[in-house]
Amino acid sequence: MTELEGKTAFITGGGSGVALGQAKVLAEEAGMKVVIADIRQDALDEAMAYFAGRSVAVHPIRLDLTDRAAYAEAADEAERVFGPVQLLCNTAGVSQFGPIADATYDDWDWQMDVNVNGVINGCMTFIPRMIGHGQGGHILITASMSAFVALPSTGIYCTTKYAVRGLAESLRVEMPQHNIGVSLLCPGGVNTNIHRAVETRPEKYGKTGYYGADEAVFARLKSVIEGGFDPVDLGRVAREGIERDQFWILPYPEFADGQKGRDEEIIEAMMLYKDHPDTIRRAKMREEAGSTMPGASG
Repeated sequence: MTELEGKTAFITGGGSGVALGQAKVLAEEAGMKVVIADIRQDALDEAMAYFAGRSVAVHPIRLDLTDRAAYAEAADEAERVFGPVQLLCNTAGVSQFGPIADATYDDWDWQMDVNVNGVINGCMTFIPRMIGHGQGGHILITASMSAFVALPSTGIYCTTKYAVRGLAESLRVEMPQHNIGVSLLCPGGVNTNIHRAVETRPEKYGKTGYYGADEAVFARLKSVIEGGFDPVDLGRVAREGIERDQFWILPYPEFADGQKGRDEEIIEAMMLYKDHPDTIRRAKMREEAGSTMPGASG
């Protein structure tokens, strides 16, 4: 999507944080029509107060993205207001940290439902519509550097982000035939309010082995991210990646050395079996299959 102006974007979690940064950039700088969907009415109200009086096309929708029927209704509303959605930004996410041994099923279910099923619901809602309207499009999935790095206390969050990374890489190989691009944005630290995500945790996920609305905990978590990207600056990085049809959007080069080490460890683990009898057998099978293929030599 090299031309964004006049097209429609649907952004989950758009009332605050990384998603609001994307909304500001896409509406104010790229000239897109933007739908911001969020579970919190107060966040939508604050966001719309920001956009009021600005020459932008922004429409709020209150949405629990774990509710598939409500998601379909939100998509219908977006299309009624602005027309077909060409850019889906699966950005909404929640986090809560602590040892896996202390976790409850509710701790797992909350993060999995929002961070994984919410992204799945977005894709399953909009991909058929994008294919159907025949105008192409783009899907941006916001994961995290936790899709690459496992740290103590991040087990549940890390699991969710590895999962959507796998989804994004799968979409990357399937969507081009439909003229739909895919990008995976993996933030590290971003100066947002995600550290207070537990304040929006529904009662149905009420049993936790971790913290609740604890200001001391919030202060410690905030200290980790407050030196990170400004959400609008990160939104500009995301916009540039979309316009370049760039899959990996990883604006955190400080993680590169650690990633090299993990990649080398994986390759070494594979190569331990280079002389295994079954490795040799499979190689022979591939060679024989290749020799019978049309045009093969040898």
